[in-house]
Amino acid sequence: MSSLFRTKSVEQSIAETEEPEHRLKKNLGALDLTIFGVGVIIGAGIFVYTGVVAATNAGPAIAISFAIAGAACALAALCYAEFASTVPVAGSAYTFSYATFGELVAWIIGWDLVLEFTVGASALSVGFSGYLQNVLEGTPFEVPASIGSAAEGVVDLPAMIIALLVAGVLIGGVKLSSRVNQIVVAIKLAVVALVIVVGVTYVNTANYSPFIPPSEPTGGAEGGFWKTPLISSIFGLEPAVFGVAGVIAGAAIVFFAFIGFDVVATTAEETRNPQKNVPIGILGSLAIVTVLYIAVCLVITGMQDYRDIDPNDPAPLATAFDKVGVEWIGNIIAVGATIGLTVVVLILMLGQTRVAFAMARDGLLPPALAKVHPRFGTPYVMTAITGTGVALLAGFVDFATLGDLVSIGTLFAFMLVSVGVLVLRRTRPDLPRAFRTPAVYVVATLSVLLCGYLMLNLIGETWVRFFIWMAIGLVVYAAYGRTHSRLARAERASERASS
Repeated sequence: MSSLFRTKSVEQSIAETEEPEHRLKKNLGALDLTIFGVGVIIGAGIFVYTGVVAATNAGPAIAISFAIAGAACALAALCYAEFASTVPVAGSAYTFSYATFGELVAWIIGWDLVLEFTVGASALSVGFSGYLQNVLEGTPFEVPASIGSAAEGVVDLPAMIIALLVAGVLIGGVKLSSRVNQIVVAIKLAVVALVIVVGVTYVNTANYSPFIPPSEPTGGAEGGFWKTPLISSIFGLEPAVFGVAGVIAGAAIVFFAFIGFDVVATTAEETRNPQKNVPIGILGSLAIVTVLYIAVCLVITGMQDYRDIDPNDPAPLATAFDKVGVEWIGNIIAVGATIGLTVVVLILMLGQTRVAFAMARDGLLPPALAKVHPRFGTPYVMTAITGTGVALLAGFVDFATLGDLVSIGTLFAFMLVSVGVLVLRRTRPDLPRAFRTPAVYVVATLSVLLCGYLMLNLIGETWVRFFIWMAIGLVVYAAYGRTHSRLARAERASERASS
């Protein structure tokens, strides 16, 4: 049992980054990281979930849902910033957990991050496909329904293609990825600014009344436990939409929109002066995006009555402008979103490859997965495998299912990081910390409580899928990682030497 809680020292983690066969190039600065963060966070949350959650959960108060989700992220971000500046190693929460909780918990969080980033990249590939089809609709290049949706057709081919193309860019190097990201983020920010500046002139304040629509019982969610928020099932509460409960449930759903700032932490090993630049990238990108999200929500729900929003519309921002007679704006938004979502897929896939790379370097996954390309300095084997997996998920699973899985995985990771920063403060007070979480005990505790509460507002079906995924992970660890990890091999070598 003691082997399950063996920890890997911070010093050892940092020393292993200098091994020639595992060394990643340090090409990123504070601006690169901030743009990475903004690039990945501005994605499906602003281009897709604004319509879905406003129509089904929160009404105009979706702005409050985003603010709640942003507050939870801000608390976790402060903990991430301290960890990333103290342990500037690829792997994010996985590496942090290895240094604090031990190998088993590190494996669990690493397996959870695989879920978050892989499924997140798949979900954003599907979001890209929806906007692309909106752009191509009515042209000779219109995508047939049979190959444009996993829910309504056979396969989502555009989603699969973009996932494979992004994998190719990632293999070409992190600096190439950063340059592509900078160009596309500029396009996305221009589109968001266009939505806010032009959209505000079409706002009808009557659409804000009621700002928080009165709670409406659902009469029992179709599908029972599977389609009911877990908190309702636990406490026997009547399932409802809108009202305060709807706003909070909406926050749990749109939490998906904030995934990404933790990707910045996964690139710490490829960053120049990570102790300074990683906290700037994490906190800066989150602050910028939260303000933009709330502004866009207020504009879109002010332009149209939330009751008129189609929750199944894959391009709600574009549709909002179409309805007020400015189709050209809608077309620009659709094109900008199509281009912009490619970068979100790219950065989420980047996060997944770095976490899996760190796990393989530690021996918890086959070492062959940690091979670095001799020319590009990237984990090309893991990137190719990830691209294939993302493409398959995107091609055959619908967006809503993918999005909820990402939210629960992310919230779970945030909770462990928040607890971990407290543990490391107690166990290693001697470590140099370029960034220290202010009022750490208050911030970390609030982060755990808020993230846990948001998790309880996700439906039973999502929880069951999450537990199945984690159970599979435990089987993989027991069958392979427990005996093949670097720490396990070192223990056996030490025992042989002593005998």
